[in-house]
Amino acid sequence: MNKVDVKFKVNGKDYELKIDGGERLLDTLRDRLKLKGVKEGCSIGECGACTVILDGKAVNSCMVLTAQVNGSEILTIEGLEKDGNLDPLQQSFIDHQAVQCGFCTPGMLMSAKALLNHNPSPDRDDIKTALEGNICRCTGYEQIIEAVESVAKKKGE
Repeated sequence: MNKVDVKFKVNGKDYELKIDGGERLLDTLRDRLKLKGVKEGCSIGECGACTVILDGKAVNSCMVLTAQVNGSEILTIEGLEKDGNLDPLQQSFIDHQAVQCGFCTPGMLMSAKALLNHNPSPDRDDIKTALEGNICRCTGYEQIIEAVESVAKKKGE
């Protein structure tokens, strides 16, 4: 396979890599950059476990080739905490017990973060729509939606 030079930013840090043209962003993040919060679930863009924010939009990293992100900015779950402090959304997931096994949590958080970045005061339907690409087998979604609503209300106050 042809090698491709790619420059991009992840969680505020610049990277320049030579990768195979067919390498998925998911594999680059997990294997090369050791960002293990990006999970591989279904590998076909259905479960949302691998969700990251790419240039401001939530995307399934299993469906994006790393060569496509040249010049882009990526945010992963590891980039949410700042100076040892959890992002308010992360804290809200804890406070609302929106985490059980935790496998889906990074993807849920990244989808919710992308929503709140674009719409700081979403209604319940907006939240459900933003999360509909993320599958959770443990919580039943109610606590997750409540956690996002809680942060949205705080931003709107």
